[in-house]
Amino acid sequence: MEEDNWSRFEATCRQCRKCPLCETRTQVVIGRGEPHRVPVLLVGEGPGEQEDLQGKAFVGRAGQLLDLLLESLRFEPTDWYIANIVKCRPPGNREPSDEEAAACLPWLRWQVKTLRPAILVCLGRTAARHLVDKDIRITAARGQWVERQGFLILPTWHPAAVLRDPAKKSDLWLDMEKVRLKLDELRREGKYV
Repeated sequence: MEEDNWSRFEATCRQCRKCPLCETRTQVVIGRGEPHRVPVLLVGEGPGEQEDLQGKAFVGRAGQLLDLLLESLRFEPTDWYIANIVKCRPPGNREPSDEEAAACLPWLRWQVKTLRPAILVCLGRTAARHLVDKDIRITAARGQWVERQGFLILPTWHPAAVLRDPAKKSDLWLDMEKVRLKLDELRREGKYV
């Protein structure tokens, strides 16, 4: 990927005024990770307070939990990139509206096209609703692989849900272990180098 293209994308994204979230944001939160081809793209709902302040995705308590999980499962920093359905914090950390998500999804599509992941991980119901099926039930869908437009997609719990309900921790672990095993399989088969 050309660094200039990514820099232009970031600059344009930071100027976005396509929905009312631009009025209350501190910063546009584009993502976190190295902007190069990655095998795994993790997609959450939207920035929280810490993300809005720091300008990086998943840097609060949920992000710290996710980092520990990725490290424990031996994901290298070059294996993943983290983004969100919306790039601006919804007030009070509420779920983004369908209109807000629709305004922001072109930015995520650009990231997917540029980063070219083999695996998308939907962190929570909101991400799964916009990437898999608007009527998805995360309790039934989590941990089940879905194939869409050449991507392998795995819905799972959002790390914030695990912080609220520690009983979900083992599910999140098992789901991310599936991602690790699938990545290893794709690499063995030469499908993702």
